[in-house]
Amino acid sequence: MQLINIGFGNIVSANRIIAIVSPESAPIKRIVQEAKDDGTAIDATYGRKTRAVIIMDSGHVVLSSIQPETVAGRLDKDDENIVEEN
Repeated sequence: MQLINIGFGNIVSANRIIAIVSPESAPIKRIVQEAKDDGTAIDATYGRKTRAVIIMDSGHVVLSSIQPETVAGRLDKDDENIVEEN
C-alpha cells in the first residue's frame, strides 16, 4: 500500500485517490458541501484555507491545505521510487 502525505502529518492511501482538484469551481464546492452534509468529508486543513480537494474511491472527500500540484508531485515522486526499487 502506497501512502502520501497531504500536509500536517496527515496521510492517505495513494491507491485510493481518484482526483486531486482545486476547490475554486462551483461544482467542486457542491461536492464538498454534499460530502459535509453526508458526513463523508475529512477536513485535514487544521483550520487553514482549503487549497486541494482529494476525491477518494470510497466516496470520501479529503480537504487539504496544500496545493494540488504539491500533492500530485508527492504522488509522482513516490511512483518513481517504487519503479526504481523494482
